[in-house]
Amino acid sequence: MIAKRASQERGYADHGWLQTHHSFSFAGYFDPRYMGWGNLRVINEDVIAPGAGFGMHGHRDMEIVTYVLGGELAHRDSMGHVETIRAGEVQRMSAGRGVMHSEFNHDQGPTHLLQIWIEPNVRGIDPGYEQKAFSAASKRGRLWPIAVPVQRAEALAGGDDPPVRIHADAALYAGLFDGAESATHALAPGRLAYVHVVRGRIAINGQPFGRGDAAMVADEPAVTLANGEDAEVLLFDLAR
Repeated sequence: MIAKRASQERGYADHGWLQTHHSFSFAGYFDPRYMGWGNLRVINEDVIAPGAGFGMHGHRDMEIVTYVLGGELAHRDSMGHVETIRAGEVQRMSAGRGVMHSEFNHDQGPTHLLQIWIEPNVRGIDPGYEQKAFSAASKRGRLWPIAVPVQRAEALAGGDDPPVRIHADAALYAGLFDGAESATHALAPGRLAYVHVVRGRIAINGQPFGRGDAAMVADEPAVTLANGEDAEVLLFDLAR
């Protein structure tokens, strides 16, 4: 089964300094049909105006992945990290038993990002932080792991562009596809997949999807991405 989550059907809010689309119920947007998918709880597509951002606020017991698409994001947290996340970089913050952080756009232009929340499989841990850049070459014509469970991370640590580590039964892959480039991701029995089209157009198991669209996949042996048109895609392999 593949259900399409159309881009224009997402929740939307314009706060002036922030334009945001919610794939799942979040803040003032609520739809009981879209409370998450498996252990994937949030995908917010945010555009933050220059000089604006989120003041210091708290999280706990959530794996938070930020995927920056354009511009820069300044991060500060209660663990002592003061970082700038740039386009092509991924930040992982494990909120654990509690963390405070702020996120601001100090650049001259807008900052465009996806913020992703995944429910952890362990609670009350020490909060943690990672930030890594992933080259376009790593993602070209294939699905490259950018976030994997901590149990898998060691096996991938020795290569180029190793993934960040999350405390969750989930893995996140990124890919760039154009023309004849294609990739297939096998799903173990009982697993779910969620495919979010960041930009461009692509066929997911033969069905057409465009920018901002997503595929909610269940009871399929594999997910095949093909016929991309300047497409960037995120694929989540998820626990039910």
